[in-house]
This record gives sequence, structure tokens and C-alpha cells, in this order.
Amino acid sequence: SLYSKGAIAPGVRVQISGAADQMEKTWDDLLLYFVLACLICYLVLVAIFKHLGYAALIMALVPTAMSGGVLGLWLFNGLASLYQALTSISMHQTLDMMTMLGFLILLGVVVNNPILIVERFRELRGHYAIHQAAQLAVLGRQRPIMMTTMTTLMGIAPLVLLPGAGSEIYRGIGIVLLSGLLLSTLLSLYLLPLLLSLLPAAKAQT
Repeated sequence: SLYSKGAIAPGVRVQISGAADQMEKTWDDLLLYFVLACLICYLVLVAIFKHLGYAALIMALVPTAMSGGVLGLWLFNGLASLYQALTSISMHQTLDMMTMLGFLILLGVVVNNPILIVERFRELRGHYAIHQAAQLAVLGRQRPIMMTTMTTLMGIAPLVLLPGAGSEIYRGIGIVLLSGLLLSTLLSLYLLPLLLSLLPAAKAQT
């Protein structure tokens, strides 16, 4: 440290202030907002479905979407390094405040597709076996889910892929939304039906 190297006298106290201190406070605020957003979203889902299990299954896909956002940033920076080596144009994306805001926005986006599947499953469970109802729920909602997902991804793609003046400001949000939404959609179509068929409360409820 600077104390051990003698660069700072023992009686001198060092404290971060200015923009760095404000950024640390903003980081803590975003973390608090994210926790509150998760709690509010879960309570709203419970109020809609009147079922703790269904709301929990939908919220279980949120961490996978967040991991998709992190994975997207990692892959983008890997490709950006290769692009910089070829063109000398830097597109490296850091985990700044705008990128963190993308994770907060992603929370409200990724629950839309699972809501459609769960609602359709509730309509079919009284007429079919549990496994068949889960399968038919996905088949019945697959087309609208893919349509809305693809249009959203195509709208976000230019924000992520096209370089330009000022594009680095909002590129982090685009990367997080694009990669997180893509992964959560795939898991909604393939993992959520399995979880629905294994939910004991769904079998017991009439």
C-alpha cells in the first residue's frame, strides 16, 4: 500500500470523495432498488395468480436472465478485443451505472413470457394431465413469445452492434437486455414447463 511504501505519512487519512464517492453511493442505491423491484414484482405476481408457487417459478427465471446479461457482456468484450485488433476501434464495455440500470430494466422484461405460459397452463390443467397441460401451454404461447422476443431483439441489436459517437453510453443497456432476454426466453420455453409439471401445489390445487 501507499502507507507501507512511505508515499503517505502515517498520520494522513485518505478518503474517496467527489465523483468516485458519488458513484459508490449510486451503486448501493441501485442494489437496493433491484431488491425492492424483485420483491414488488413477486408480490404483484402472487396477487395476479393467487398462488405462491407460480410466482416463485416465474421469479426463478430472473437470476438466469441476470447471468445471461453478465455472459453477454463477457462475450461482447471478447469480440470487441478481436474487433479492436483488426480495426483499432475500441468497443470495450465496462460495468458502469448505465449497464447496471440495464439489469434493473431486464427484471421487468423477462417475466412477461413466463406469465403467458403459466396463465395458459392454469387454463389447461383442469382438462389435461399435468405434463400434457405444460406441453400444450408452451405450444400455444410459443408463436407470440417468439414474435415479441425477436422484434425486441432486432430493435436492440443496432444499439449494440453499430459503433458511433455516443453509442458507448447506452450500449451496456442494450447488451444486457439482448443477452438476458434471449437466455430467459429459451429457458421459458424449455425449463419452465418442466418446473410446472413438478410443482406439487399445481397438482393439488383445483
